[in-house]
Parts: sequence; C-alpha cells; structure tokens
Amino acid sequence: MPSSFAAGASDPPPIPSARLGTSDAPVRPLLLWVRTGAVHVRLDGGPALHLKTGEGVWIPADGWAERAITTEPGTVAFPLWPHAGVGAWGSSEPTRFDVPSGWQDWLIQLFNLQVTPFSGRGYSPEAIEELLRRPGSRSSVPVEVGRHPSSEGFASPAMPRARGARAVAEELIRDSALDLTVEQWASRVLSSARTLRRDFLADTGLTFEQWRLLCRLGAAVEFLAAGYDVDQVAARVGFASRNGLTRAFKGRFGLTPHEFGRELSARPGAGGLTQRAAAARQTDDLIRMMRKTDAPAAPEMLPAASTPSHTNDIHVLSWMYRGSGYLDIGDRRYERERGVATWIPAELDHVTGLRENSVSLPLGNASTGDLQLTAPLQVRFSPAWDDYLMFCSISARSVLRPDDHNPRHILDLFAEQVAAQRALSVPMPSDPRARAVAMECLRRIGEPGEPGEPGETQDVDVRAEIHRAFRDETGMTLGRWRYAARMRIARDLLAAGAPPSAVARRVGYAHLPTFSAAFSRFHGLSPRDYQQRESERNQ
Repeated sequence: MPSSFAAGASDPPPIPSARLGTSDAPVRPLLLWVRTGAVHVRLDGGPALHLKTGEGVWIPADGWAERAITTEPGTVAFPLWPHAGVGAWGSSEPTRFDVPSGWQDWLIQLFNLQVTPFSGRGYSPEAIEELLRRPGSRSSVPVEVGRHPSSEGFASPAMPRARGARAVAEELIRDSALDLTVEQWASRVLSSARTLRRDFLADTGLTFEQWRLLCRLGAAVEFLAAGYDVDQVAARVGFASRNGLTRAFKGRFGLTPHEFGRELSARPGAGGLTQRAAAARQTDDLIRMMRKTDAPAAPEMLPAASTPSHTNDIHVLSWMYRGSGYLDIGDRRYERERGVATWIPAELDHVTGLRENSVSLPLGNASTGDLQLTAPLQVRFSPAWDDYLMFCSISARSVLRPDDHNPRHILDLFAEQVAAQRALSVPMPSDPRARAVAMECLRRIGEPGEPGEPGETQDVDVRAEIHRAFRDETGMTLGRWRYAARMRIARDLLAAGAPPSAVARRVGYAHLPTFSAAFSRFHGLSPRDYQQRESERNQ
C-alpha cells in the first residue's frame, strides 16, 4: 500500500481573494462559473458584472483589452477556456446565465480534463465548445504522419523538448485554431521568436509553420471523420477559408477533404466520434443553457475517464472529490477513494483512471528537490476541505489566483506526511521482515503508547533475528533507529515552521523539555535554534 496518513480534524485555511487581469487572458473565450461566493467582472471600462453562487458568464475572445475578474474571499470560481473557433456558436457579447445544479459536477470534471491528460467519452480535454451531434463513438488510434488519412485518426507531429516550444506545441495540440504569430507566441512563453523557431526546428525537424500545419491537418482528419462538413472543419482547425484547407489537405494526402469524407462514408463501419468530438452533445446543451432557451436536462452520468500511460518529471498531487479511481504503476494498482489526495511520484510510468460518476482534480506539483518520493503518498481530507482544495486546484492550473500565490504552498498541507516520508532517508534494513517492522514504526510514530525516548522500547515482541538485521544492515539497534527516524521527522517539521511544542507531540513526546533534550543530543542544536537557523537560510 502507499504511505497513508490521516489529515486530522483541523479546519481548512480561509480562501483568499483571487484575480485574473487583462495580461493573463488567453486568446480564447472564457466561460466562468461561480460554485460558491461572489465574482466581479469588469468589462472594458463599463459597469461591472456581479456574479453570485450558481451563476456563470460567457466572455467572448474579442475585446479583452480592459477586462479584469476579481473574486471575493471564500469564493470558488471555475474558469473554462473553450475552443478559439467557438465564436460562431457562442454569443459574441458577454452573456450572464444560471448553471442548473445537475451540471455542476460535470463542469468541475470538465476543468480537470482541460488541465490534465485525462480523456473519456462525453468530454473533450481540449475544449468545451465542440459542437456536434452524431450517433456512435469511436476511439482514436494514431496512424503515421504522411500515411493516407483514415477514420482512426492522425498522429500529431513530434513534440519539441525545449520548455517554451513545448508549451506552445501543447497549446496548439489543444486548440489548433489559435492564430498567433511566432512573435506573439514567444512573448507568451517568455522567449524570443528566434529561439522559438530554432527550438522547433532542432527538436522536431520542422519549422514552426510546418509543425503547426501538420497539427491542423491532424485535427482536420479527426473532425472530417466525425462528420463535420469542410467549411466547419476549416474554421475549427485554423484555416482562413475552405480553399486553404483543401489545398493543404490535398498537398499532404493527395485527395481533397470532400473526397476523403466521401471515401470514408463508403467504408463499412467507418466514421463515428473521437474523444474530442464526443463532447458535442453536452456542449450543445451548455450553449442552450447559457442562452436560456430549450433548457437541457443535466447529464445522467459522468463517464469514466483515464490517462494514457505516461511519465512526469515532477511529482503530481491528485485529489478525489467524488467517487473513486485508481493509479496503476507497473503491475501494481493503488485505489483512490473519495477525499483521498495522492502524490504520484515523478519518473514512474503510470496510468490514472476514474470510474463512472467520479471526479478528481489536480492540486499542485512538487519538484524532486522539494519532495523525495519513490512510491505514492496519500492523505485523506474530510468534506469540510472540498472548497479549499478546489481553490488550490484552480490556482495551480489556471491564471485565476491570488496575487501572492506560492506554487509550493500545497506542500504545507502535507508537512507531517512529507516529513514522515523523508524519514525513509534514515538507513533502512533490506531484510523483508525487518523492513516491515521499520515501516510499521514510521506509521506509528506519535501514536499513544509509542515510546518517546530512545531507551524506552517496546521491542520485547520483536524476534531476535530482526534485531540482528537492524544492527547488521543499518548500524543501529531498533531503538536507536526509531529515535533517528523520529528526529528526522522532527527536523523537517521544524524547518517547515511548526512550533516546537506541536512537533514534540507529533513525534511522541509528552513534554517539550524532554523533546528538546532529545533533539539537542541528536542534532547538536535545540529545536528553536535549529528552526531559527533554517529560517535564516531560506530568507
């Protein structure tokens, strides 16, 4: 099992105000939904829109020149960024609307799918404004670039490795219709146009323009296979006209989009919806809901979803808000239950999944320098934390965040758990039985009846060969090893800012003077002196 600790009964911190300014606005429309609290939207110097719980606003992409969004303390508001080409279907004017209660979990999950690798039937991780109503569904299976297009899909071009170029590529994969110049893209990723062009060519063998064209053609194949007509596809994937798409498509594949569609329809069993197009029914309903006409019924069920097998170069924290899910690493499955937040270790190939009627959200990341983690680490939060954790997710994965947002603050919620995990850096025995005893000791540190002084042991029930394994493999007796692990946890909690009295209780000492003496013997500094030294180092 992954390391797991109770989060305790403490109340969550207060939710601060947040804002999204003009400089933060992307080139796509925004659909903002207020789950709880109040939001103020300033529109180009005009009167502010004041939104309360359950309300939403549609803001078209045009005219972000002088707009700002601010939330009051205690507010949880979800920003959802639709496809750049949705202007023809969404309103061209800012539009206020009510969100029926049955749509709320669907919108929360939709935010998750926009900012994570999850995908599933009934959702689109790239956009919420995929307007299509067709029967059937079909999974996307990539084919090689340069091969004849098919209803099974089209492989995206190779992704660049350089950070700025990769950020641009990921945005274009999500929305190929984005029509920014190289200079504009470079400004968005804090690079230069020259560097961006160089990185695309060096990492992919393609110029930026060639890479973007292949990206758009791949999206065109997908939408044509789903049943869109050529004019709709051209607008949706970023071509200025039907003729532009036709020329590029024929130049790449040797046939026009119309000929491809006609050939596809003649194949038995061809066509159907990809995952991207499968969001159409809900999106169409969402547009109708926003326009307050022919109000749609809420989705009856949240579909299951999963990620492809992938590896992160950072640790990722994912929280189950509703239902259940799983984390597969190798042949090991870790269950994820309601309220459980799971640190997914970096550099491990894994798959995360959600079962039907389940919702998860990413809470943040941690570098391998901030957190040493080789196995999943889990913490359970009570429902009282729901709003605060949603706020953490929105701040971590969108530009709607507090002015003083600190991406590393999420580690503070896990100070005790991280400290206990770091205690594993104390030499561990390799003997399976001795290692099991060591892990049980770590789990029980601080529990009532657990010894606080290294001389106070409860080892009478531990077999002699396990004591021998500790001495031979760690250089310490079991009692001394437990003492070292306890002091490592105490050190990390003090470095994180916890009061010495609280640290003493956490690691099993009933009295602060006894803990201070034990800490001083081990580290050569009193708890307060150690804490002051670490604080000065971090300034």
